[in-house]
Amino acid sequence: MRTRALGRTDVRVTELAYGAAGIGNLYRPVADEEAAAAIDAAWDAGIRTFDTAPHYGLGLSERRLGAALRDRPRDTYTLSTKVGRLLVPAGGDGEGGGAADDLANGFAVPATLRRVWDFSADGVRRSIEASLDRLGLDRVDIVLLHDPDDHAEQALDEAYPALEQLRGEGVVGAIGVGMNQSALPARFLRETDIDVVLLAGRYTLLEQEGLAELLPEATARGRSVLIGGVFNSGLLTDPKPGATYNYGPAPEPVLERALRLKTVTERHGVPLRAAALRFPLGHPAVASVLTGARSPDEVRDTVEQARHPVPAALWDELRAGGLLAPEAPVPLEEKESS
Repeated sequence: MRTRALGRTDVRVTELAYGAAGIGNLYRPVADEEAAAAIDAAWDAGIRTFDTAPHYGLGLSERRLGAALRDRPRDTYTLSTKVGRLLVPAGGDGEGGGAADDLANGFAVPATLRRVWDFSADGVRRSIEASLDRLGLDRVDIVLLHDPDDHAEQALDEAYPALEQLRGEGVVGAIGVGMNQSALPARFLRETDIDVVLLAGRYTLLEQEGLAELLPEATARGRSVLIGGVFNSGLLTDPKPGATYNYGPAPEPVLERALRLKTVTERHGVPLRAAALRFPLGHPAVASVLTGARSPDEVRDTVEQARHPVPAALWDELRAGGLLAPEAPVPLEEKESS
């Protein structure tokens, strides 16, 4: 599988990355054996970039991912985790507190821990140390500030300098921010020396908000973008009444647009999810598309769809129908091979 460098760093990512939120029991339980088999299937398919976070299953995702990767040569894969939420023993109040499952935060795990927002320099170091302990590894390659929407100033003034220092010390190879909005990451690109942005849901076949500011900033500054949420919470896998978008029911106009996309892609013999996976990689700033999978079958299907040929005529028809931003670049290799 092809790889690309992140910004000006030596860190490389495969054009498909494995997102490990699902094996943190996102929405429903996943057995340990199935989680391990999903990671094995990703490895067998050539995926060598893996993304996790303390938030995913209150550390379960990190523990499972670390266990699955531990016996593989450390210099053969790239591992990303995140900072901004510390995990502390649950007291009974607060996010994830008490004995109930953590389903209020989307994860089917016992809420024996709770999340505490912390974008201080000390919080960054404590979070990375705890992540390494859960992973059972001696280093991570990429560290991202995770959802600092309501903590922008502390993240800029305290957390970012701490990450910059760790990068300078060689503790991590690349640093950045991961969010599901584009405005604040664009500010990070302008005001800091981050290497990468993980943008979820805002540069997809359905919507191209990231084109307005973030992607041009990344291109101009030689930084990289990882794209998550390419299916917009599942809407682009199977658009139909009751489908989800942004983790809630899809509004009628959004569903109608997704159905129009499906009609066009299928007219060209391309599954909608295949076009959705391929599209972001057409932008020069995009280094990788990150998708989640809970099982080996889901991994294999994702890889198969990502390799499905997409003719240039499909992108042309989407533009002509107002379904694709006129300035959105499309995968050049597909145009050249058509």
